[in-house]
Amino acid sequence: MKDILHAPFVEEMIDITANMYRLGWDERNGGNISVMLDPDEVAQYLDPDNVIRTIPTGFEAKPLIGKIFLVTGTGKYFRNIPKFPERDLGIIRIAPDGTTAELLWGYSDGGRFTSELPAHLMSHMSRLAVNPDNRVILHCHPTYTLAMNFVHPLEEKAFTHTLWEMCTECLVVFPDGVGVLPWMVCGNNEIGEATAEKMKQYRLVVWGMHGLYGAGKDIDEAFGLVETVEKAAQVYMLIGDRPRINTIRDEELVELGKAFGLDYRKDFLNL
Repeated sequence: MKDILHAPFVEEMIDITANMYRLGWDERNGGNISVMLDPDEVAQYLDPDNVIRTIPTGFEAKPLIGKIFLVTGTGKYFRNIPKFPERDLGIIRIAPDGTTAELLWGYSDGGRFTSELPAHLMSHMSRLAVNPDNRVILHCHPTYTLAMNFVHPLEEKAFTHTLWEMCTECLVVFPDGVGVLPWMVCGNNEIGEATAEKMKQYRLVVWGMHGLYGAGKDIDEAFGLVETVEKAAQVYMLIGDRPRINTIRDEELVELGKAFGLDYRKDFLNL
């Protein structure tokens, strides 16, 4: 067997969590990531028949039975993952009953996956139904996006439109817009179900006064979506109440959509 600490999927998770902590998106133990792995690739590093222990997920995920995920641990600080990957990360497989996770590696201190795992699994199922290539669900607390929650209407059309106005790349990067949820108690199935419902339309979902969920075919795509929203939110918060002399007009967004051949939310424009 190859050394799993040098597996590309583990090294990428270590790099991205360290980067997210450095950016201030994941203070303390805030934020979580789950990545669906290729079983054949995993088999190069682990014996899939060696189940260390089983952990109830608190959610029935029958469509994901047999799927393998690399998941950040509950209560773990992203800043510590580079030092203690085997403690703070885990590789799990959804067991045949659909409600149990089989631990194949990690959580070496007796820990378990993030408390948001049900929300992740629900979102994975929603995104896979829309895009079979989806592999990643990422949750974090980007500073300017969070600040924007307090001074901007939490409504999908308005929120998306404002972000699209901030940077030319925004319409190109997330033409499907941004889903928005009001403040809800986190860590339960209710917010997971609400997020999964939004994920049927959006790859990005704002949790009001909490953070942001992103989905993608790989970590780069999910991370790129979040960092683009965060840049736009930063611009919005920097200009604040200053009078806007210039802006990207809706007619220009239409031109942009035509130039890039985008299938964007035309109903989110004010034309």
